[in-house]
Amino acid sequence: MKAGIITIGDEILIGQVVDTNAAWLGQILSETGIEIRKICTVSDRHEDIVLVLAQILNETDIVFITGGLGPTRDDITKKAIADFLGVEMFFHEETFEKITKMFERRGIPMSTSHHDQCLMPHGVKILNNSMGTAPGMLFYHKDKTIISMPGVPYEMKAIMTEEVIPWLSALSGNTIIHKTILTSCAGETIIEDKISDIVADFPEYLKIAYLPALAQVRLRLSASGDQTESIQKTVDHYTAALSERLSDIIYGYDDSSLEKEIYSICKEKGLKIGTAESCTGGSVASRIVSVAGSSAYYIGSVVSYSNEVKRNILKVKSSTLEHQGAVSEQTVIEMVDGALHTLEVDVAVATTGVAGPDGGSPEKPIGTIWICAGNTDIKITYLLRAGKDRGKNIEIATVYALTMLRKFIKENY
Repeated sequence: MKAGIITIGDEILIGQVVDTNAAWLGQILSETGIEIRKICTVSDRHEDIVLVLAQILNETDIVFITGGLGPTRDDITKKAIADFLGVEMFFHEETFEKITKMFERRGIPMSTSHHDQCLMPHGVKILNNSMGTAPGMLFYHKDKTIISMPGVPYEMKAIMTEEVIPWLSALSGNTIIHKTILTSCAGETIIEDKISDIVADFPEYLKIAYLPALAQVRLRLSASGDQTESIQKTVDHYTAALSERLSDIIYGYDDSSLEKEIYSICKEKGLKIGTAESCTGGSVASRIVSVAGSSAYYIGSVVSYSNEVKRNILKVKSSTLEHQGAVSEQTVIEMVDGALHTLEVDVAVATTGVAGPDGGSPEKPIGTIWICAGNTDIKITYLLRAGKDRGKNIEIATVYALTMLRKFIKENY
């Protein structure tokens, strides 16, 4: 099956918004065995949408459209599709009822625009949007298919995952199985080198994708075929082989996260933890408390951005700050000691460094960050040498701090 992708929006064309939808769609569709022939971004003009839709549909079997579906007047995708198909619009009662109930639950009055949002082209098959008000739409045109979805990424992904992918799988008669291995603090090429011999042994129907982010890489295994049990066994076998090889950097699987894993471990072991942050400014704490129920084990944080707070609250020695500096191994160790005492916790993690873009020196350039995790008896430290981008340095240091915290708890409790 050959496919085309159309993303709609002037905001994409003028660079205000980066088109992540097309990249995600291309990736997820290729995993289902669909060949992407063309990707096009088009303006919000009615005639442009109709023209591009006709061109791409002429070259493919199925077209995926994102954008231009919503309650505002510039959301014109539905009308453009209706004109392309040569059909009239009608009022879809079920969509109206769903939106009405959604607004009633939230205590928000509906507007005329939301009423107009329920107008649909004749011949539509509604695709449920569990994350928003604008449903997806599927149309059959001769021997071709058109699928239109909102441009909001999480809404589009929900429709694809819950509605479209299962439909495509049933259409092809294939089973598609994914397994994602989550790693941190190791680069993509390092991981690839470590597992190259295992990947070389993959059967033809099993693929691996390396999905890097800052200080993290997701390894997604994807297999498809008509023998579900056999495919599942293959995915399980190679997941186990890769996990054994990469055991020192793997922290979880599928939709987990470092903070979710820390939550599970601390709940299981009955530990109380705290954080002491300087250069990360509360980013580590923010990640931890993003998990519901974290109050059961997370006590709090001291954001000790100044030396005065390090001295007065975390009890970092004046001599340490004077002779070794705020960005030093000894300082971050004493920050952990201070957090353990001040917050009365079992385990603490601390960060201190030069996030940038100013403040570096030849001895401690921008991106120099010390991290420590430990308890009253044992501490582990790490010197992170990041780059010059402040935002990236904070994010990378946060990932390393969470990784070290998880590692320390697993190895010492």
